[in-house]
Amino acid sequence: MLDLNILFCKNQLTEIDTTLQKMIKGAVSVCSVVDQTSFLYHARFPDLSAVNTCGNSSFLPCKSGSKVPDYGNHLLLLQGKDKITPRAAYRIPPDSEDAQRQSSSDSSDDQLFVFPDNDENLEEPRKRRAASKIQSRIDLQQIAKKLGHQVTILDKLKAVHLHILAMEQWNASRLKLCHQNYSASAINMLHYLALKSLDTEQIKEELSSIGLMNLETINTHVLSSLSGCIEMLINSRPDSLLGLKVSTEGLPVQQHLDNKNVDLGMTAMVKKASSDRDLLLGKLQSLKKAHIMVTVGQEAAENDTQITDLISSGATIFRINCAHGNTELWSKIITTVKRCSHLLEKPCQILMDLAGPKLRTGRLKDGPCVVKISPKRNALGRIIRGAQVWLSPQGAGLPPSHLSPDVILQVDGEEFLSKLEVDDSVRFTDARGKQRSLRTISKYPVFSGAGFMAECSKTAYVESGTALYIKEKGKKSSVGFVVSVPPAEQFVRLRVGDLLVLTRDSSDKQDTSPCSAVGTHKMTCPCGYLFDSVKPGDPIAFDDGKIWGVIKGTSISEVVVTITHAGPKGTKLGSEKSINIPQSNIRYEGLTSKDLMDLDFVAAHANMVGISFIRDVHDIVVLRQELSKRKISKLGVVLKIETQGGFEKLPLLILEAMKSGNPLGVMIARGDLAVECGWEKLADIQEEIMSICSAAHLPVILATQVLESLVKTGVPTRAEITDAANGRRASCVMLNKGKHIVKAVSTLDTILNSQCTNAKAELKPLMLINRVG
Repeated sequence: MLDLNILFCKNQLTEIDTTLQKMIKGAVSVCSVVDQTSFLYHARFPDLSAVNTCGNSSFLPCKSGSKVPDYGNHLLLLQGKDKITPRAAYRIPPDSEDAQRQSSSDSSDDQLFVFPDNDENLEEPRKRRAASKIQSRIDLQQIAKKLGHQVTILDKLKAVHLHILAMEQWNASRLKLCHQNYSASAINMLHYLALKSLDTEQIKEELSSIGLMNLETINTHVLSSLSGCIEMLINSRPDSLLGLKVSTEGLPVQQHLDNKNVDLGMTAMVKKASSDRDLLLGKLQSLKKAHIMVTVGQEAAENDTQITDLISSGATIFRINCAHGNTELWSKIITTVKRCSHLLEKPCQILMDLAGPKLRTGRLKDGPCVVKISPKRNALGRIIRGAQVWLSPQGAGLPPSHLSPDVILQVDGEEFLSKLEVDDSVRFTDARGKQRSLRTISKYPVFSGAGFMAECSKTAYVESGTALYIKEKGKKSSVGFVVSVPPAEQFVRLRVGDLLVLTRDSSDKQDTSPCSAVGTHKMTCPCGYLFDSVKPGDPIAFDDGKIWGVIKGTSISEVVVTITHAGPKGTKLGSEKSINIPQSNIRYEGLTSKDLMDLDFVAAHANMVGISFIRDVHDIVVLRQELSKRKISKLGVVLKIETQGGFEKLPLLILEAMKSGNPLGVMIARGDLAVECGWEKLADIQEEIMSICSAAHLPVILATQVLESLVKTGVPTRAEITDAANGRRASCVMLNKGKHIVKAVSTLDTILNSQCTNAKAELKPLMLINRVG
């Protein structure tokens, strides 16, 4: 990152006081946002110090070509290791010139042109000036002559001010393409990117020392904050120190873009961020500060009680993953959510994620429709607690949220259930022919009847059709039948050193039995991209990084993987689990044919659509075309950032999405993102995404493994609690489904929306005493 001690001149400076030059420690690097490249570009020269930018390694060098279609007259002072070298910077040609510029092989990748001052191509006269010329009233030459040996904090802020305005002007043609709803937000995001391209550490310390603004907190309103600070410094210093009277007209907070008045004032920007959040996610009730999103599936279609409990606990958005299920199931879920929301008078939104071009394992053959009932045993094998079994009428759904049964059995038999009472003994013969019994211990009212919690003291295997009997003295036994036992989940257990063969052919569901060689397993991958793009030596990850391996061999129809990381006892890999190949250059289609079919359903039934695995601007272009074709203008669009390409090109993706007026937001999908970019980088990447979205006034959804231990086991880890608390910076936090999801929603609601005053009330003030007792 370049040092901020700079002087940004409006006209060429041929003579600069030597003492002033010594105080200039670095230079501004001109930034531009364009389609073909990443969001910030820096010129690199052999005589310059290393250039680093926080959280991004995608900056490309600019060529020193000799053919420049147009340029301005802004001079930068670039300091190398031992000298200061003046260089001229040129603007990006407008869109009308793009084709001509790109036709030249010498400058096809150039978005920034920088030349030495003695380059013969810079000879006067220059008849055509850059359209991005900065019209500032601040004459920095005069400041330099007046100050002599002193470069003040005011001068640095003025230079920063000029720099962010330059960023805006150099990208004026792109800003004009943004929808009017996003004009101010797009401008502010460019201002933020310009600010981030500078090394501001010294100026932060100087501002802090005099009690002025913090540059880390002005993301939402960059220009107005800088302008206000500059004006404050000007008004607070005697004229004798400056000798200049600077008009505030040179520090604009309102600008005109294509005859549209854009208010960049702080109040307007804060309101814009709030309104954009409400437009996408819905308005928050009472004093709540963030939304809670919950992923739901088959269970939501069958159980009104769970949806009711989730809404009552604080859930405001429900997410459906289109990678699973079908339109019939989705319709049932949405109907259930809307009915419960209406009854509770608490509005809820629906987000549907398109599956996208994700690599997944294929489907394994369904296992037998049998469930195992196992009592809890101690280390010596002695039973310490019988297995908890929930018995309920068919279609009654899940048990009450405060119950945690080990097994759920649905029973077909109205007479049987009507006669069943607490302390009754229910007898049955399990799938092995063993005689077993259940003892009912409690009774609860449920939808369409009553449900019972029962206890089983011996291991049993129960399948669909198993007959249940209540033995009554002197009477014929009542009979009920177990129904709808789901097939057992099939998987392969992978250990370090095992071989996994991925096959292209998915016409037949693969058996879970291993291949002939010990420690060799076979699964399918229905996505042909995998077999066309990988090569031996590439690392590969499964199930969000739970399993890692290295590709040992490839063919047109198979990929052989050696497992290098798994659990000590092996790790299960089941159907439709994620596959990531971080170092490969797999080219995916943006929206699959399935996504396009699902989009019609989503537009008709949901409030938001999630776009998965975005990698480049073309994906957004295709999305905008499909939305325009269907005349969908009110459907919210959530960009899911879960790939390295999506992160590196985030500002470009946002600018492209801002060409449409649809409500817009960003989801940080940390599962695939961590695998693709590296675990150790995830925190910095998350911080950078949230900062960019804050500058663009876009709501952020924080997702993946939030309170995961609490959701699955009922007890959170300490790290999970602090991670969830960091979600206060986001507009929404997402939880995945699990056994204790209702408890997790309630806990998260408390963490996100606890009032600061209540927390402070619990802290006793520190009492100072005059003497030690």
